[in-house]
Amino acid sequence: MKKKLIRDTAALFEKHFHSKPQHLFLSPGRINIIGEHVDYNDGFVLPAAINKYICFAISETQNSECAIIAKDLNEAYYFDLNDAIQPIEKMWANYVLGVLQQFKTLDLPLKGFNILFSSTIPIGAGLSSSAALACGFAFALDKIFGFDLSKESIARIGQKSEHDFVGVNCGIMDQFASVFGKKNHVIQLDCNTLDYQYHKADFKKHSLLLLDSNVKHTHLTSGYNTRRQEVELGLAILKTQFPEIKSFRNCTEAQVNACQSLLGETVFKRCLFVVQEIQRVIDAVAALKAEDFKKLGELMYATHKGLSQQYEVSCPEIDFLVAAVKNEKTVVGSRMMGGGFGGCAIYLVEKGTEKALIAKIAESYSNAFGIDLKSYKVKISNGTTLYKD
Repeated sequence: MKKKLIRDTAALFEKHFHSKPQHLFLSPGRINIIGEHVDYNDGFVLPAAINKYICFAISETQNSECAIIAKDLNEAYYFDLNDAIQPIEKMWANYVLGVLQQFKTLDLPLKGFNILFSSTIPIGAGLSSSAALACGFAFALDKIFGFDLSKESIARIGQKSEHDFVGVNCGIMDQFASVFGKKNHVIQLDCNTLDYQYHKADFKKHSLLLLDSNVKHTHLTSGYNTRRQEVELGLAILKTQFPEIKSFRNCTEAQVNACQSLLGETVFKRCLFVVQEIQRVIDAVAALKAEDFKKLGELMYATHKGLSQQYEVSCPEIDFLVAAVKNEKTVVGSRMMGGGFGGCAIYLVEKGTEKALIAKIAESYSNAFGIDLKSYKVKISNGTTLYKD
């Protein structure tokens, strides 16, 4: 599938621009084993890049004119680098324009370019196609123009693009995972310092399966930003009672419980989830090292319960997909993955049982919601890279 994506993207570029692309880049989507909604709360996360990609075909031009073609959307955007860069109505283009604005802010000597991109990352499934788009584009510009930016800088540029041009106040996890991914390894990322460690992800007799609910409720962006406001308020209240608290990192469950009445019901639930989820990531790393997949699965289920009942970012469809496998002996663990309100659930399942499991859940899901289920069996891959034959 990767080779076909590369071949087709290059061919479409040549057809549209009447010359072969000078460079091809691959930028992957990501999964997160555990550690949801803590990347912007100074927590730890455990993401990995996956073998679903955006492929960029790109060539320099001899002037300041630029063309960006989104093959899968059958849309294009044309502009001149000398013009002011501002958000536009085409949301996909804003991820790219936000990156360009960051390059301009850094006074980097940009030149014109033609670019066409295509993707095997499903949009709206919680696999961070947006981070792959922004970071892959930033990575491509950095390489073709020789700016020599660090991987961390590229991840931060992708994040800032979403903040400024898309209006989503996201954390750094998605961008970091897309850029820093390493084949067959998960990344234990400290979202406070951006220190990171690779841990071998050998799931032995198990595989990773994603079931896409095929729904995306419209309150993702507003809900995401509201959650950020709630936990920021909660942390401020906790600090008034416990001045030694610097962030949720060094906050305890006992401290959150002690402030329940001050926090109020909603903010209390949000804060308790964050503190517990940060600990679950630490426990999950230990479980991976010990190859204790039963424990890892239990932690995944616990995370979903927290996301659904405490952080309240799940939805009936995703709750159904997780509950449907609770009594399946071939499923070790499952949870909602991504920003929430739809998207995918991630499963750790016994190898060889995926097909039967998908068929069983798809039927019950269709009966319950009248929605066709999509499934993706994924492997952990390398991060954003220049493709070479």
